[in-house]
Amino acid sequence: MKFAQIGAPGAEQPVLVHEGRHYALSSLTAAIDGNFLSQGGPAAAAAALTAGTLAEINATGVRYGAPIARPSAVICVGLNYAAHAAESGAEPPTHPVIFLKTPNTVGGPDDAVGIPRGSTRTDWEVELGVVIGSRVSYLESPEAARDHIAGFVVVDDLSERDFQLNVSGGQWSKGKSSPGFCPTGPYLVTPDEVGTGELRLRSWVNGELRQDSSTADMIFDVETIVWNLSQYMVLEPGDLICTGTPEGVALSGRFPYLKAGDVVEIEIQGLGRQRHEFVA
Repeated sequence: MKFAQIGAPGAEQPVLVHEGRHYALSSLTAAIDGNFLSQGGPAAAAAALTAGTLAEINATGVRYGAPIARPSAVICVGLNYAAHAAESGAEPPTHPVIFLKTPNTVGGPDDAVGIPRGSTRTDWEVELGVVIGSRVSYLESPEAARDHIAGFVVVDDLSERDFQLNVSGGQWSKGKSSPGFCPTGPYLVTPDEVGTGELRLRSWVNGELRQDSSTADMIFDVETIVWNLSQYMVLEPGDLICTGTPEGVALSGRFPYLKAGDVVEIEIQGLGRQRHEFVA
């Protein structure tokens, strides 16, 4: 299944997207949030769709918001693609490298994003996002993580590299938490629809291909990431994990950093596509 939230910022309504049609979920929930995901919401939505009790709505021209309501945490994995670690001049990590974004960075997939004040090195990063479906703590194995994943989303882990690397005090979150720096969606896609195979990730800047890779290049897979995080923190339903980006970012030195007027598009196979313009 695919879930989305559509409408004006702050007034989005939850919908189920099936075969290109949008069905209102307002009779079941006010939002695609942790309560919906952990208390049987997806199963109830599937049953209502089968029963024909969901009202179809016209979503033509409507804005997509993030497909999850504001999570309690946005947890990110750095240097998790071998080729990206190499282009960054880093050795492949032996343990997942973790940093945080503030939850208020989460925005719609096509919303405009502001270049931060004083920024000279704003960068793009297409990433596979994992949404937690039930509380996670001290998992016994990576395999056990599968029961706690609600679905997957497209994420652009936008970064300001000077803030991240030069004025950070040794941590990365200053360069990761500017307004709008976590475009998410358009869909939350359930695991049964995504499958377990490799997913292709791509990004473009002003129509020119920048990243073209697959999750096969990940150093730590999704299940290992969730298991590892559970040893150090409690993951709550609705939390978002960004699992790292492939090679092809501006930090590599091969491409210019973003400026006002640039348009970034990102896409992950089976999960959808984003398009966001950068503004002053």
